[in-house]
Amino acid sequence: MGKINMSTVRQAQLIMLDILIEVDRACKKHKIEYWLDFGTLLGSVREKGFISWDDDLDIAMTLEDYHKFCSLIDTELPKDMFLQTNSTDKSFPYSYAKIRSSRGKIVEKHEENKNIIYNQGIFIDIFPIIAIRKNILYKYLYRVNFLIVKLFSYKYLHIQNLSNFYIKVSDLLHIGWGNKKSKVIRSARMPSYKLYIDTANVFPLKKLMFENKEFFVPNNYHEYLKILYGENYMQLPPENKRHTHASSLEIYE
Repeated sequence: MGKINMSTVRQAQLIMLDILIEVDRACKKHKIEYWLDFGTLLGSVREKGFISWDDDLDIAMTLEDYHKFCSLIDTELPKDMFLQTNSTDKSFPYSYAKIRSSRGKIVEKHEENKNIIYNQGIFIDIFPIIAIRKNILYKYLYRVNFLIVKLFSYKYLHIQNLSNFYIKVSDLLHIGWGNKKSKVIRSARMPSYKLYIDTANVFPLKKLMFENKEFFVPNNYHEYLKILYGENYMQLPPENKRHTHASSLEIYE
């Protein structure tokens, strides 16, 4: 599990939980639907909290709610937390959002030995999701779109000045390509997320316990997790597969 002390990971998890609590409160206040995703959802189902070695926290929401969320969340957060997008932090290379905390710093493994100038506070990820038409033409357009999105990853910081323009165009295309009556959803901006999930497995959302508090999860989280992790998702991986995402982690007193 690398060089990071697991007690430090736990401290970071509790900061992430504080962020999630604030996000949950704001989303309820403004009628924004979100759900726990990826390893955070898996931890909620399998362990009723964080996976012990997991040093990130993921939530998802529809693209429409994502835009609403990003437009108002800074007014709802305490002083030690802030929204990070490539609009609020011009050096930030990703096409999704993070809520950062100034109570610590995390350097992810893919950021090692790079001249990082964007804020690296402890964070949670917020991924926008779209309902789509599941047909060959859309799949082709979607693939082309994802190839362009990759240009705005951390590997291509030299073209960051184009990212805001492209993401706005991309979102308009998604709205045009999508269909509110579509029966599948997919990530709007995450190239590595290539799975289709039936909307019936997501909505209406329900609640599960996570770290002794209730948060929203997909309606049929069993099928959702099977798609993400396979039939045996409830089984712990072998110890040599239990990795943190971070190469270094600091907690500020």
